[in-house]
Amino acid sequence: MRILILGMTGRVGSEIAKLALEDKHQVTALVRTPEKITSKDENLSVIKGDVTIKEDVERAMKDADAVISALNTDGGETLTESMPLIIEAMKAEGIKRIVTIGTAGILNSRVEDDVLRYQSSESKRKLTRAAEEHHKTYELLEASELDWTVVCPTYLPDGEAAGMYREKRNYLPEGGKKITVGDTAEFAYKQLDSDEYLKSRIGIAY
Repeated sequence: MRILILGMTGRVGSEIAKLALEDKHQVTALVRTPEKITSKDENLSVIKGDVTIKEDVERAMKDADAVISALNTDGGETLTESMPLIIEAMKAEGIKRIVTIGTAGILNSRVEDDVLRYQSSESKRKLTRAAEEHHKTYELLEASELDWTVVCPTYLPDGEAAGMYREKRNYLPEGGKKITVGDTAEFAYKQLDSDEYLKSRIGIAY
C-alpha cells in the first residue's frame, strides 16, 4: 500500500510511519522540516512542503492509496486550513480512505445531551481552542464523501504499545484516563485494513 502520512515529525505520526515501514508499505511524508526525519528506509519518500499550501498537498497526494493525518493544531489553524485542501486533493486523485488523529474532546458527552465533551462539564480543560479546531476538522470530514475515521485518544503520554485498550464509537470508554502514543499509533494504523469504523469517531483509552 502507498500511504501518505501527514504529521510524521510528531509523536504519533512518527510511530505510525515506523509501523507502516516495518510492514514494507510505501510511505510518503509531507513535512516542513525534512531534517527532523532520520529514517533512511528505502520505502520512505520525504517531501518538503506545507499542508496549508494547495500545491504541496497535491504533489504529496500523487499515487497514494490512503492518507493518515497525525497533524496537530500547532497553536493555530493548521487543521482547518489544511483539511479542505486534503479533501480536495484526495477527491482529485480518487483516494477514499483517510484516518486522522483527533482528541477525546470531540467525542459525545456522557453527562450532557447533544454536546461534545469539550463543550460540557465532562472536560476539565479551560482552553478549548485546540478542541474547536479538531471539531471543525471533523465536521469537514463528515460532510465529505471520504471513508474517514477519526481516532480520539484522551491524555496521551509517551509509551510503547501494549495492545490492551478499550475502544468505543462516538464516546470515550467509561472511566478512561489515558492511552500511550504507541497504542494510539497502533490503533490508528490498524484502521487502514479495517472498515469497522468507517465514517466514525472512535474513543480509545485504557
